[in-house]
Parts: sequence; structure tokens; C-alpha cells
Amino acid sequence: MAGKRTPAVAVVEQAGVPYRLHEYALDPTAPSFGLEAASKLDLDPARVFKTLVVATGEGNLLALVPADARLDTKALGKRARLAEPAEAERVTGYVKGGTSALGGRKRLPVVLDESALAWETIVVNAGRRGLQLELAPSDLLALTGGRVARLVAGSPDQGPFRTGL
Repeated sequence: MAGKRTPAVAVVEQAGVPYRLHEYALDPTAPSFGLEAASKLDLDPARVFKTLVVATGEGNLLALVPADARLDTKALGKRARLAEPAEAERVTGYVKGGTSALGGRKRLPVVLDESALAWETIVVNAGRRGLQLELAPSDLLALTGGRVARLVAGSPDQGPFRTGL
């Protein structure tokens, strides 16, 4: 378990929350780490949530959306924008493709896309590239003090709303 005990894993273990780890061989050139995780783990990409660092006028937050969806930054405020990779790494302590909502350098507000509630468990980054953490959305929200909101750009009745971004 040595290489698998990340700060994120430590948080769930200390809280006694049920979880499963999923490890896969990472392709560092993959255009989307979330979609790669879903593919290599043979999971529905709508159940694998990518963690995005968002800069707002009031500071940074973490937005979790399905791997095959595009974040609607306007859902998080008029001035919201995706943080640059260097900014995200500095704020969270995690590298791009390894950002977790748990165990970061400092505790950031967490907003989880409402679609997560349709699943018994969801899969999120465990704090290292190639390592994913499966847990109940309610447990993730309890551990992070997070909230749920509609974060996905578009909607099913507005044509295709899932993208590879």
C-alpha cells in the first residue's frame, strides 16, 4: 500500500469511509486523464469525475464534473475561470491529472455536479496520476463539506452535452 497511501487516501481511511482504489497504467500523453481512467478501468465516463481548480473573484474552489462533460464556469460565477496548471498545482499541492478533492495543501470549497447523485458510488482522483478512488457521493460531500450544483455545460434537451473536454 506504500505507493497508494496518498493524502486523499489517508483522509478516507482516517474517517472510516468505505472506498475502493483503482490503479491503471497512465499514458502521460493522453489528452484527457479522466477519460483515460474511465477507459482503462472499463467504467462509464459519466461516473468518473474529474477535479478542476477554478479561480473565482473570491478565491479558488474545486469543481467535480463527469470525465466526459464540460464544466460551465458561469455556474460558479461571472468571473470564474479554470486555473492555469501551475496555479492549480500551487494551490492544491497536486500535479495536473492527479488533483484530488481530498487531502490538498489547503482545504478549498468543493462543488460536485448534481449528476453524481444518480450513482451509488463515483470515482474520483486519489491524489496521484493513475490512481482513482471510488466512494459514495454523500461520503465525498461529507468529507469535503462540499455542495451540489448543476455544473455541466448544456443539457440533454439542447443537443449533445457530453464532450471530451
